[in-house]
Amino acid sequence: MSNTDQANAKIMNRADLTRRLKAAITDEEIIIGGIGHTNFDLWGAGHRPKNFYMLGSMGSASAIGLGVALGQPNRIVYALDGDGSILMQLGTLGTIASTNVTNLVVIIWDNGCYQITGGQPTATSSQVDLAEVARGLGIQQAFWAKDEQDFEALIARTRTEPGPWFIVAHTDNEKPAVATDRDPPQIRDRFMRGLGVKGEWGR
Repeated sequence: MSNTDQANAKIMNRADLTRRLKAAITDEEIIIGGIGHTNFDLWGAGHRPKNFYMLGSMGSASAIGLGVALGQPNRIVYALDGDGSILMQLGTLGTIASTNVTNLVVIIWDNGCYQITGGQPTATSSQVDLAEVARGLGIQQAFWAKDEQDFEALIARTRTEPGPWFIVAHTDNEKPAVATDRDPPQIRDRFMRGLGVKGEWGR
């Protein structure tokens, strides 16, 4: 892979790719949605108890995904994040590589800007190739999704080949159709119950 892969990647719709991911996985698998439009699209794709919608912690989706993957080794965990967010926490990728966690898939929606704060350009709009960065930090299964079919093929591979995985998709700037309900205790509670790690009140 090279910068040519980044340049030749088709610009795709973030919400459409989120729906494609949701359709490709089983009910037992987990999705962590990063801040802003990433988790708005996840919410819009249809709520499920094994979705976690991160609020207000820019750059932490991959770290949360790593923790969940280590705690739930028999489930595949998909952590969705944006280019601006992952650039803030690149050290997490080195930690992921060093743990060699096999059931974690980090997916980056790269639109080259901080969309939710006004569209300021990120470093990926010029010279930074996040797939190359991930490989440099030790994640060997790091790829650009060339188009929708390639994205689906990569997701299929994550279900049969060990990770950690790092998939980057070049996405558009379309605004999400809905916003996530901002109720952190409820989000946490539903997620824990969905994973079966929290019983009813008093248990």
